[in-house]
Amino acid sequence: MIQPSLLLRRALLADAVFSGISALLLSLGAGALASLLALPEALLRETGLFLIAYAAVVGWLGTRQAMPKALVWIVVAGNAAWALASIALLFSGAVTPNMPGEVFVALQAIAVGVFAELQFLGLRRSRGALTAEA
Repeated sequence: MIQPSLLLRRALLADAVFSGISALLLSLGAGALASLLALPEALLRETGLFLIAYAAVVGWLGTRQAMPKALVWIVVAGNAAWALASIALLFSGAVTPNMPGEVFVALQAIAVGVFAELQFLGLRRSRGALTAEA
């Protein structure tokens, strides 16, 4: 367990808020967004549904006085992987979004990458984060 720095706590809570808003937008507006962005409706809706659970877990984690270091690392690594996978999706040919769709995917990848970096920095500033325990 670690004692989270203020930066880590705030980065987790900001991630939870951003993810929660995205979850609602994607879950409830998948049909409209699919037309606007030329992205598959199922991809948008399923991403939104995943983000509901993700936002709840990260929001809960951000309110803890002590956090499991391994869980924080999972969030950081997951965000980094999400950012990379989002950019890879654009180059994969698996989807053919229009320009607004490309911008949408790229901007959310940047935002998620920023959360990963802030959470990593916040983790390094947390008490107990530099010890060997997980």
